[in-house]
Amino acid sequence: MNVKVKEKLKRISGNIDIFNPYILIFFILIFILIAIPMLYFSDELPRPSFQVYIYILLGIIFFIIGIKFPKILSKLSKKFNNKLKILEKVKTPKLKSLPSFKLNNNSKFQNNGKNFKKYEFIVLSLVIIGILLQVINFILIGGIPLFSGFLKAEAATKIWLFSYIFFIIGINILLAKYNRKIYYLLLLIGLGLFALTGYRTTPIAILLSSFITLYYSRTLKLKYQILFVIIIIFLMTIIGFIAVQSIEWQHWRLNALELISYRAGFTLNILDRTIPLAGSTHGELFYYTITGFFKSVDPRVLVGEAVLGESHSITSTIFGPTILDFGLLGMIIQMFLIGFILKMLHIIQKHLKGLAIAIYGIILGQTMIWIETGPTDIVVWFFYILGIIVIIYYLYNIDYYYHDYKTYENNKELKNDNK
Repeated sequence: MNVKVKEKLKRISGNIDIFNPYILIFFILIFILIAIPMLYFSDELPRPSFQVYIYILLGIIFFIIGIKFPKILSKLSKKFNNKLKILEKVKTPKLKSLPSFKLNNNSKFQNNGKNFKKYEFIVLSLVIIGILLQVINFILIGGIPLFSGFLKAEAATKIWLFSYIFFIIGINILLAKYNRKIYYLLLLIGLGLFALTGYRTTPIAILLSSFITLYYSRTLKLKYQILFVIIIIFLMTIIGFIAVQSIEWQHWRLNALELISYRAGFTLNILDRTIPLAGSTHGELFYYTITGFFKSVDPRVLVGEAVLGESHSITSTIFGPTILDFGLLGMIIQMFLIGFILKMLHIIQKHLKGLAIAIYGIILGQTMIWIETGPTDIVVWFFYILGIIVIIYYLYNIDYYYHDYKTYENNKELKNDNK
């Protein structure tokens, strides 16, 4: 019986594309469910008004429209439709991202062994630099931020920012393109170091993006998929609890699970309060999201000042900051664009693999985290810009790719015939 159940589960998991963009809707609903105990079965927090759920529903609807838009656009534009058709014809994982191939050769499909190794070494160097920078960051701030609220407040330095960018991009590319066991060890080392910063978002983003990357680039067994989920939940619970308990000026009486529900409920309450203030910050949050890190301005503190009138770092869900900046229309446009960009990257990585998988994994993982934190991180906007560049690059070059792909296939057939 157990063998039959396992085989059935394996078949089901193999047929479902878990990490398509629609998973974001699932996580939004999970976030609301997590908040319910503290909002409706406790006196810890006030209940949000019904309008908060209307805004969330509107955001989800336009997110779905964004996902559907490539199909709509293909019906309106013959050129775009041809690009998608060509992309769908590529059925081999051998046609990977251009950086693996010899750039100064007429055939982009020709793989040069020396360049291949050189490219892998460059990416590996990025990962090692990211790890070393994080160690240097700990030394400079004078300790482990996870165990001190004062150190945690100092941990998000410029060194930390570049350390995180180098590591998460590098490790995902290595996992997507090269199957070496040593890279899993580097993943664990980096994960441990970023967990010690006391921020939940960075280790969760590393785990989520790696999980997504491995899901599409390897045949992950169901037990490993379940293991990833357990580790993510464990880290989210433990890091958040330890970090909060280590803040010297705060005293909590909630346990680890209650704290997760409280944070989700509090964040929904903040979203509820942003709705009457729609458009009140006039784009200030977005401006300081892009520039604030270099000007020592935290956009989440600006959210706290706008909503609560206090200088506290506050999260307001994926919808809140845009509502404060640009109102309902801004939120609708944002959710539409997120859906469209994720869907385009999902289509591209499905066929071209390699680098495209890594970029999709990073952006989808970070967007899942945005559900709570909101789009107030410069690093995630950087990844979205990178994602847009990847989309434009591949769509522009897809005709050349397909030509080289067909040449490769024809040459392979000729060699087989000669044998």
